[in-house]
Amino acid sequence: MSQPAGWLRLWRALGEDLDAALSRGAARDAWPDAPAVAWLTHAALAALVLGAGLWLLVGYHAGFGTLNAAAAQLPGRLWQGLTVLGDERVAFALSLFLARRHPRVFWALIFAALVATLYSRGLKPLLDAARPPAVLEPGSFNLIGPAHRGESFPSGHSVTAGVFFGVLALFARRRAWRAVFLLLAVGVGLSRTAVGVHWPVDVAFGLGGGWLAVIIGARLARRSPLGIQDGSVHLAFVTLAAIVSVGLWFDDGGYPAAGLWLQLLCVAALGAALLGYAVLPLARGMRQIAGGG
Repeated sequence: MSQPAGWLRLWRALGEDLDAALSRGAARDAWPDAPAVAWLTHAALAALVLGAGLWLLVGYHAGFGTLNAAAAQLPGRLWQGLTVLGDERVAFALSLFLARRHPRVFWALIFAALVATLYSRGLKPLLDAARPPAVLEPGSFNLIGPAHRGESFPSGHSVTAGVFFGVLALFARRRAWRAVFLLLAVGVGLSRTAVGVHWPVDVAFGLGGGWLAVIIGARLARRSPLGIQDGSVHLAFVTLAAIVSVGLWFDDGGYPAAGLWLQLLCVAALGAALLGYAVLPLARGMRQIAGGG
């Protein structure tokens, strides 16, 4: 058999392997049912109502001093570790561990991220609210990491955490896991006040908006399942996630205590993607071709 023909067979075998994996993965996870959607909807509305209530009744800066001072009693490394979970690059890297085995979850993440981006990136420059370092005197509050000054509303890290952990909560089969995922998102949101760069109102609207983006995104993903049924589309978004994840190796986001963990995550995520989408499928494809003569 000629070499080009052998490569063509191997390429086809890789495509068939990915299609089979996506089919198995789609069968593994059911689309969220009505109770799960209602559960997340209530959480989103509660966050938005809390944010609106603080803003209207007490003021935009409400609760910052109390929460920031209380958080200062805990190690700064803890807050740095939590706050980087809201980094978009971290969400992309973590999604690589889910993509092949849980394509519906991965596809819902993509749609939810797109909706959340419109929400967050649309409001930030439109309102351009001042952050705590731009309003408060230096030394009057606990600041960890970069002193960001503008585009405070809503908290982008809170939106990202709301999207990532919200999708996991939406697909979780047990209520206990839903609660764990939502508490992780809340922890990330609180860390933004703990490190001194967001008001609690920003966090509440970030989480609420992120969770609503999940509900909308999951519905869109279910109606447009191209990334689950078409291996090339799926692989394109996996490649995008891998490219974005590379940035974790070079930039800690201004939180050096989390730098090593971000680099380890980068290596682990890229390694998992390489193994799952290239090394193992190539080995199976070559055995299939060899076995077929």
